[in-house]
Amino acid sequence: MNEIAAKGNKTKMSAHELTSLGLLTGILLLMSFTPLGYFRTLGLSISLMMIPVGIGAMLIGPKAGLWLGFVFGATSFYQAMTGASPFSAMLMSINPFYTFLTCVPTRMAMGWLTGVLFLLFHKLDRKNTGSYFIGGFFAAFLNTLFFMSVLLICFWNTDYLQSFNAKFGGLNPFLFVLAFVGVNGALEMTSSCIVGGIVSKAVNQALQKK
Repeated sequence: MNEIAAKGNKTKMSAHELTSLGLLTGILLLMSFTPLGYFRTLGLSISLMMIPVGIGAMLIGPKAGLWLGFVFGATSFYQAMTGASPFSAMLMSINPFYTFLTCVPTRMAMGWLTGVLFLLFHKLDRKNTGSYFIGGFFAAFLNTLFFMSVLLICFWNTDYLQSFNAKFGGLNPFLFVLAFVGVNGALEMTSSCIVGGIVSKAVNQALQKK
C-alpha cells in the first residue's frame, strides 16, 4: 500500500513505468483504429478507451492518467476531424474549438482524477482489492460526467443537440443526459469497473512478487 501511495508523490517515473506507459499508449492507439475502442451507435459511441487510461492511472499514477487521457482525447478529436465518428463530426462542423474542449481536456481531467481518487481509496482499502474496481468504475463515470458536462455547456443550445432532445420529448439537461447516455453509459461503467479492476489488481500483484 505504501508503494502505491508513493507513486502519487514521485516526480520521475522508473524505466519500468515508462515502458508500461508506452505500452498503454500503444494499446490506446491500436484500440482507436479498431472496433475495440469505439462501438458505433446512432448517437454516442460505446467506448472502452477509458479502461487503459484507468489502468495506467492506478498502476503508475495520476500523471500517467493525465497523459493517457490526452491520448484518448486526441484520438477522439481526430475521429471528429476525419468524420469517423458521425456525432463528433457534426459537433466539429458546428464549432471546432468547442469540439476540442469536449474531446481532449475532459479525458485528461478524467485520467488525472482517476489516479488521485484511486490513491485516496487505496489508503482506506484494507483488503487491497476494492480500490481497483472503484478506480475502474470512476474512469468510466468521470469520462461520462466531464464529456457530457462540457458537451451541454458548449452545444446545448444548438439545433443539433436539441434535435436529439426533441426525440426525448424536450427534457431538462439532467434528464437529457440520463436518456442520451442510457445503456451506453451503464455498459461502459460496468465493463471498466470489472476489466479495469481485475487487470490492475492482477498486474500489481505480479509486480509485487518480483
